[in-house]
Amino acid sequence: MKKILFIFLAAFTLAVNAQNTIPKSAIDIAPLLIGEKIPNITLKSSENADVNISDLLKKKKTVLIFYRGGWCPYCNLHLQSLAEAEKQIIDLGYQIIAVSPDSPENLKITEEKDKVKYTLLSDSKGELIKAVGIAYQVPENYKTVINVHSKGINTSLLPVPSVFVVNTEADILFEYISPDFKQRISTELLVSVLKNLK
Repeated sequence: MKKILFIFLAAFTLAVNAQNTIPKSAIDIAPLLIGEKIPNITLKSSENADVNISDLLKKKKTVLIFYRGGWCPYCNLHLQSLAEAEKQIIDLGYQIIAVSPDSPENLKITEEKDKVKYTLLSDSKGELIKAVGIAYQVPENYKTVINVHSKGINTSLLPVPSVFVVNTEADILFEYISPDFKQRISTELLVSVLKNLK
């Protein structure tokens, strides 16, 4: 009996560790797939208030963006292009929510700098980023910058830049995930996808 219990505990420990292991590289991630659900996790708003992601997703179909942080020039260009296309996206019946490991205070800076009116959320602990399967271990040269921008909460992970289109049931309808952080979906292609999903 002790031997069976030991084997069970060893297997359980391995399973838990496998789930908690963050891939070393952006190309090794295993993201959620189309048809799967965005998990229900509480994040922080730019006002440092708790925000339940599921509550937001229930309100409206959503373009859910994951970006590396306000310190990333490629992310800022992407956020700005989304801001420019926001009216088109809203007219198609969607809201935009963008999530990063940045602290709430740094979200405010990004809102002002990139003229963002849509919702920015802080996932400094990386809970949603990990649950969606797009987290990877931070390269050494990024550790200081993410530590500063997350106010010391995040020192170990980054999200692969990703776009998920999600319905009000939190089901993933479309995804664009690029391990090359310099490559982002164009707003033209995104708007075309949204039109075809209607």
